[in-house]
Amino acid sequence: MDLRRVAQILLYLLLSTHAATAQPKVKIGVLTNIGAVFSAYAGQGSVVAARLAIEDSGMAGEAELVFADHQNNPDLGVAIARDWFDKQGIDAIFDVPTSSVAMAVNTLAGAARRLVFFSTPITDRLTGEDCNGYGIAWTWNVYSVAHSATMAQIRNGMKTWFIIAQDYPGGEAIEAMIRQTVQANGGQVLGSARHPLGETEYASYLEEAKTSNAQYIAFTSGGADLSSAVGQLREPDILEPGQRFGMMYTTITEVNTAGLAVMHGLEFATAFYWDRDDASRAFARRFFAVHKAMPTMFQAGVYSAVLNYLRAVRATGSTKAETVRDWLRDKPIEDAFARNGRLLANGRFIHDMLLARIKAPEASRAPWDYYEIIGTVPAAEAFRSTADSGCKLK
Repeated sequence: MDLRRVAQILLYLLLSTHAATAQPKVKIGVLTNIGAVFSAYAGQGSVVAARLAIEDSGMAGEAELVFADHQNNPDLGVAIARDWFDKQGIDAIFDVPTSSVAMAVNTLAGAARRLVFFSTPITDRLTGEDCNGYGIAWTWNVYSVAHSATMAQIRNGMKTWFIIAQDYPGGEAIEAMIRQTVQANGGQVLGSARHPLGETEYASYLEEAKTSNAQYIAFTSGGADLSSAVGQLREPDILEPGQRFGMMYTTITEVNTAGLAVMHGLEFATAFYWDRDDASRAFARRFFAVHKAMPTMFQAGVYSAVLNYLRAVRATGSTKAETVRDWLRDKPIEDAFARNGRLLANGRFIHDMLLARIKAPEASRAPWDYYEIIGTVPAAEAFRSTADSGCKLK
């Protein structure tokens, strides 16, 4: 065999080896809400988080990112997702605030057999009755915050409850979970009231809560609704002595907007806090340098979901949805967001949840130093099992 033929064979073997190990091109989309109610929760911050994840994945030269605003419109969200899957070659979608949009996009994901990683929507249905093997709920759900926060207060001795709920499906779902948890643990819900989104006057709701003589007044709301209600609760003689109030969840941006003078002392459940440990601080400081705000749990969830998706693509050499999904199911997941993370068969990513208390102004040492972590809820306790979720998948 002449030297030229040997060289050709060696070149062929070299190119074949490279082809077998070369990383595939991967294209991901962040479908979020940029200009409306969820923009501070997710929005451009979710795009920033995804870009940081790409940098950290080892696939910065192989991954392309696009993003769009679904404007909280399910029809628009599905139209964008379909275009991304069918015409733009998007391999996976991330974030998708608003439960109504998420459920519509989840249906499309199942039909298209493409992965969608939901970070911001709270609905349990994605991994319950609507589970399909392609929708992956990464950050939180109704159960993880409402059950965790309610159990924490029951352990604090709160046996009688009054619930002030936002009058929309998310508020109703949280109210139902509070009722279920209180009653299952020997407590009583003495009453409830529902208010429209954007309510600014809470006197009648608070009077009803006061006269119920409930030990604990629970709010299902977040954002401006929560800060308006809490601001009025701080006024003298609004509640009876010994009555306490709190919420199921909040975000760091909401606390920053409302201020510690209004929000101090409130306890809640959260999936993430930027000042938790060295890993969370390192991620958060890089995020802050770009976004000028600390990451919410939803934005941190986008970071984690994109990072682990790309790790799976890199490890398997494939962007095929089933291959990536199965790799994620087989691996424990730890990163700046998740502790003791594991992906269940129903698409629910479980991880430890945190119990937090908002600091008083004098206890805050620096800007964005807002939370005191007072407990951890282990992953298996913080989320339902697949068997209890209502999902038919095995």
